[in-house]
This record gives sequence, structure tokens and C-alpha cells, in this order.
Amino acid sequence: MSRFWKIALVVLAVIVLALVGFRLLHKPAANASSQANGKGKDGANATPPVPVTVVPVVKQNVPVYLTALGTVQALNTVTVNPQVAGLLLSINFTEGKPVKKGQVLAQIDPRTFQASYDQAVSKRNQDQSLLATAHSNYQRSQDPKYSEYVAKISLDTLKNTVAQYQAAVAADDAAIRDAKVQLDYTQIRSPIDGLAGIRAIDPGNVVGISTAIVTLTQLHPINVMFTLPEQNLDMVRRAAQGATPLQVTALDRVDAHPIASGGVLRVIDNQIDTTTGTFRLKSEFSNDKNTLWPGQFVNVRLLVNTVDGGLVVPAQAVQRGPDGDYVYQVQGDNTVKMQPVVVAGEVGDSHVMIGSGLKVGESVVTEGQFRLKPGSKVNPLKPGEVPAAPTAAELEKSRKDGQKGGRRGHG
Repeated sequence: MSRFWKIALVVLAVIVLALVGFRLLHKPAANASSQANGKGKDGANATPPVPVTVVPVVKQNVPVYLTALGTVQALNTVTVNPQVAGLLLSINFTEGKPVKKGQVLAQIDPRTFQASYDQAVSKRNQDQSLLATAHSNYQRSQDPKYSEYVAKISLDTLKNTVAQYQAAVAADDAAIRDAKVQLDYTQIRSPIDGLAGIRAIDPGNVVGISTAIVTLTQLHPINVMFTLPEQNLDMVRRAAQGATPLQVTALDRVDAHPIASGGVLRVIDNQIDTTTGTFRLKSEFSNDKNTLWPGQFVNVRLLVNTVDGGLVVPAQAVQRGPDGDYVYQVQGDNTVKMQPVVVAGEVGDSHVMIGSGLKVGESVVTEGQFRLKPGSKVNPLKPGEVPAAPTAAELEKSRKDGQKGGRRGHG
């Protein structure tokens, strides 16, 4: 091959490479320019409206709650102890079962106490006999037939003897009552209606006044204790001055569903804890279904006020930005704008109350915000609604637009 043809081939290769590089560099630029303008070759808009879920701002009465962590506390808790010492003969209750006030829970050997009672009764009978004799002697000495034979000093002695035996009989009556009380203490009775716990001792043991038999708890009604920050004190005190007690609801700690409703606020403590800056409150529940248990932790929701005509939107409509909270508000031409809002409080688990920034009836986006920016065109849908499927004509037009774009890429 001659030198001329070699040079020609090199020049031709350089020209081909230059043409290929030129096409590669200018094709993306042209496509990017077309996409930036949002139009294809025929001038049609290439960016369809964004489908989003939209709801209107509604006006409703909004309850205002204060929430706290609470502890369930039995209305009464009693540790049952014997009041006399002795041999424990029997346990007469079932652990974990209800007991009634006055029910016999346990029996202590009564024989020693029965003997003391019988002895006291016998002593009174003896003194009553002596009193009757002294009284007869005194009356006889006062008879006019014997008055000249009875010295004045003897009459006084007989009178004092009657008084002495009267006092002895009164002391015997007191001793009998004491012995009867001690004897009755051998039957250990429930002081309240409640639920028996696990027994602390078994029959056959010798018990004393410091020996615990069982702990009883009263579950109907039952209390829930909780604390609130001191800045809420004035609000709670004002609300509690009404004729109707403030309503309290107990919620489960796991999934926050109500487990006991209908509770009422009973007590606001008379001091603030200086170490925590909180004050204590006591609420009361009927607990008819035993859903609350002593020692249980619950979430407490205290209703302190109801706002008439509050503006409410779903919580997911509110977005957090560098300048605060905002929502995407849908305008009349189906474009959106970022509307700053002030959230006044929560409404249940899924909605919030808007303090300012929106008006009743205005529409806000609740789903699809991640695809939006100010000025975006949207296809507003109701909650649960899905975009309509494209028609055959729309699919064909889209196919043709794609083919035209492909030819432009290769032309």
C-alpha cells in the first residue's frame, strides 16, 4: 500500500471518530433541552399531573386533653394480722378470690380464750351472789323492827358492802367483755370487700400479732394516680371548678387503646414536688370489668376543655420544614403551594387542630407530597380513590410520542 492511501485512511478514521463524538455530545443536550421545556416535538406537555390524595379542612368541636403516665392503686389495701397469739387451725379463704367484709379468713385455737371467758362469767356469778346477800342484809337492817338493835356504824358497813359488790360485778362485766373480744379475735375476719392475695402462712403455725396472714385489695372502685407538669396546674384547677368532675380515660401502654373509660378526677394534690416540678392527681374508676389492676402502668388522658369549631386536618398532611410546619394546599387551578400552618394540638391519634394558616373548606394534600414542589400540577383524588386507567387513545399517543422521540434520537 502506498503512503498516500495510508494517509487517506488515517484522515478518514479521524473524520468518522469526530462525527461520532459530535453526535454523542449533542444528543443528550438536545434531549435535556426538550425535557426542560416539558414539551415534545409537537409541543405537547410531557409532564402529567401528579395524582395526590386531598381532603378539605373541616370544622368540629375538638376536645383538649392532657396526657400522663399513671399507676393503678387499690382504693384500700389491708394486710390482715391476728390480734391474738395462738395456734393457727385453718385458712378459710381461696387465694386470688373475692372475700366479703366480715367473712372468716382464718381460725386460731380458741380453747385458752374460751376458758378465760368462762372464768370471767363464773367470777361475775360469784360476785352477783355476794351482792345479793349484802343487799338483803342492808335492807333488813333498815327495817324499823330492827333499827333499835343495829348500831349506826354497822348500818354504814352493810351499805358499803353492797356498793363494794356492785363495783365487783361491774368489773366482772368488763372482764367478760374483754374475754369475749379476745375470744372473737380467734376468728380472723375480713375488714373490707376485696380480693385475697397469696397467703403468707400455713395452718399449724403459731402466729402472733405481727404475723401477716394475707393482703386484701379493694378493686371496686379503683384509683389511678398520675402527675402533670406544674405549668398545667392553673388549667386543671380552673377546669375542675365546674359542676361536673373532669373525665379521665386509661389507655393501654402498648398500643394506646382505651382499657377503662368513665373515670373522674377526685383529688388535686395540695403541693408541687420541688424536685420534679410536677403535681399529683388522683382519679377514680368503677372498674366493673376488672380491666385495671393494682400496680399496673397506664397512659392517662384527662379532658380539660372542648374547643368549639376547631379547624381539623389529618396529621399526615402536616410536613416539617426548616421554617416550621406547612401543608401543600391545592389551589383553584389544581396547582399546589406550600402553606405555613401553626398546629394547636392533637385530635385523637390521626388528626391535628390548626391554629392558623388555613380556613374551613380549603383542600390539603395528605398523600403523595414527596412528588410535589410549589406550583406542581396535581390530580386531586379522594381518600381511597385511585387514578383512572389510561384509555386506548392515551396509550397510543404515548406510544407514538415515544417513537418520535426515538427517531429524534437517531436522526
